[in-house]
This record gives sequence, structure tokens and C-alpha cells, in this order.
Amino acid sequence: MSEVTAKVSVLRYRPEQDSEPVWQDYQVPYSDDMSVLGALNYIKDELDGTVSLRWSCRQAICGSCGMMVNGKPSLACKTFLRDHPEGIKVEALAHFPIERDLVVVMDGFMDKLQKVKPYLIPKEARSLDEGEYLQTPAEMDLYAQFAGCINCGLCYAACPQVGLNPDFIGPGAIALLHRYNLDSRDGGSAERMALINSEVGVFNCTAVGYCSEVCPKMVDPANAVNVNKVASARDYFFRFMRPEGTKGECR
Repeated sequence: MSEVTAKVSVLRYRPEQDSEPVWQDYQVPYSDDMSVLGALNYIKDELDGTVSLRWSCRQAICGSCGMMVNGKPSLACKTFLRDHPEGIKVEALAHFPIERDLVVVMDGFMDKLQKVKPYLIPKEARSLDEGEYLQTPAEMDLYAQFAGCINCGLCYAACPQVGLNPDFIGPGAIALLHRYNLDSRDGGSAERMALINSEVGVFNCTAVGYCSEVCPKMVDPANAVNVNKVASARDYFFRFMRPEGTKGECR
């Protein structure tokens, strides 16, 4: 094991003993290929088994290890000690309730994902014997980028409006909504428009764009938000031009 160590500061919160989060420092044997997640697991396995965190795949696929690393929303498995020679400070994701140490409560985030109806809503009823819904590679390419979200929550930690208004549906959910609206097999965009137009919808966004900057999968939720701002404005003006009783559709 390396004799060189790196300082890792963890913002601890143990509700049974802490009235508020407190910093705790650890010295971790340094290696050039050690990730922040690797350092945290060393701390938990070798130095302090009471440290709590979430992780699973260690390959930037599951999204479980999202946390603030030196103030930036990051995946701990994709962030390395070598890139932070000044030391590492890790804390729970911003704008989420802390359950314990680096573990946050994701219930509100998951509820927002459900609100966008993240499933295909067929344009018309179809029986099984009529065959599957076909889609060309070009049609899939329209939404493939937005289907890459791993629900890590980094974009919510990066979004100042989520911090100011926890009810804001948020960039990740809007990107997911956009993914289904762009799907050629889906006919539910008019149903989702009510959420887009609502008080918790897209116009809460102030176009900071940090959500896309921190996204580990280059989903670009800021783009999804901006496209849906245009769709929302178009829906507002078109409602004065439609025959009464008809519904708009966002594409």
C-alpha cells in the first residue's frame, strides 16, 4: 500500500447523534488510479465502518454514487484523487434531504419522474395480432440522447431553481418527458403538456445550463427544457386558434 496519503474530508450526518452535519477528515493511501468511490470504500472498510454511502456498479452506469465532490455534483466512481491534488471534500448531493452521511432521500425525485408518464402511450388501441410497433433507426436517433439518463440526480443538485423551489419538476424529469414526446410510437405528448405548462413546469428554469454541464451521460437536460419552453409557448398561443375542445400536441 502506498505510503503517500490524500486527505479526504467527509461531511458526516448521523441523525441519532448529530444536530447538524459535521466535517470529519481521513487520510487515505494515495494511488494514481484511485477514484473518490475507492477512497470512500477504503475509509469504510479500513478506517471507519460507520460512514454511509450508496454505490453499486463502479462504472458510471447505475448513478448510485452521486455526491458533491469539492462543491461539484459528481459521480464518485468517475472522479479521481489525481484530479484534486489539493484534497477532496465530499458531501451529500445538494437540494436533497440527507438521510445519513452521503445518503440522500430520493423519494421526491422519483415522484417527479413518475409525473411525466415515463412510458409509451399508444396513439391508438392496437391488438397483439396486429403486430409490433415498428421504428426506424433514424426515428430512434431523435430521442436516443435523452434516453441515456441514469437517474443519478446530479442535474438536480446543479439546478439553482430546484434549490429555491423544491416543487419544480426539474431538468431530469423534463429530459425524460422529452424522450417520450420524441418517440414516434408515442401519442401522449398532449397529456404531458399540462405538466409542462403548470406552475412547476419548464418556466421555472432560468437557463443557467449547469445541469447539462454536470451530466455524466451528456443527456443535455437544458436543451430538453429549452425545447419544451418553446413547445409550451406555442401551445399557449395555439389554444386561441384551435377549435374549442381540441388538444395540442408537443413534438
